[in-house]
Amino acid sequence: MSMSRTGDSDDLPNIEPARLHPVDIDRLAGSDAPRHPPRILVLYGSLRERSYSRLTAEEAARLLRWYGCEVELFDPSGLPLPDDAEADHPRVQALRDLATWSEGMVWVSPERHGAMTGIMKTQIDWLPLSLGGVRPTQGKTLAVMQVSGGSQSFNAVNQMRILGRWMRMVTIPNQSSIPKAFNEFDEAGRMKPSPLYARVVDVCEELVKFTWLTRGHSAYLTDRYSERVESVEALSERVNQPTL
Repeated sequence: MSMSRTGDSDDLPNIEPARLHPVDIDRLAGSDAPRHPPRILVLYGSLRERSYSRLTAEEAARLLRWYGCEVELFDPSGLPLPDDAEADHPRVQALRDLATWSEGMVWVSPERHGAMTGIMKTQIDWLPLSLGGVRPTQGKTLAVMQVSGGSQSFNAVNQMRILGRWMRMVTIPNQSSIPKAFNEFDEAGRMKPSPLYARVVDVCEELVKFTWLTRGHSAYLTDRYSERVESVEALSERVNQPTL
């Protein structure tokens, strides 16, 4: 029985170690499936000095590393608005390179005016459906989370689910919404033990399982009849139409 390689539980002081179980890879991935650590990109939607979406993203990254994943957090600082710079802008290129590298993603946004933030949407908008014959998001797994300053809401996660579907991603069923986030983190920026923290752990565990389950079959799962009957030239012309 092959279990996922786990990280240091000492970096997770608010976890009950006996209850945190490694992922049983053999129950999810076939014998011919890739066995390298799942590659996960984490995006967050705020640039505040004490950003609760960033703190949640960092907590998720620690958990994902414990589950044996290779994790990268993208800092959105300096990322230009869509159409306000060329695609070869260094920050845009860095984001796109990470999206192409990844096999799954976590999106964490604050809710602002009943929606995800513009910072979150900007990152997603810079990820094209097609990039030089490569689809940087199609068939990859996605987990969505949000933080709120007030009562619990699901506006941001619901919006991100729509975008995940549009980006042809496998968005996992579980999600996290953290109300009154200022109450849920200690002075060091670590999330306190609570049912809300347990849900963040649930989301990370489920993302890892779905990534192991689907990544080796991604090409087959996303193979479509409509594209098999469409010429390569016509497909390229259609998916690379200029942005209006």
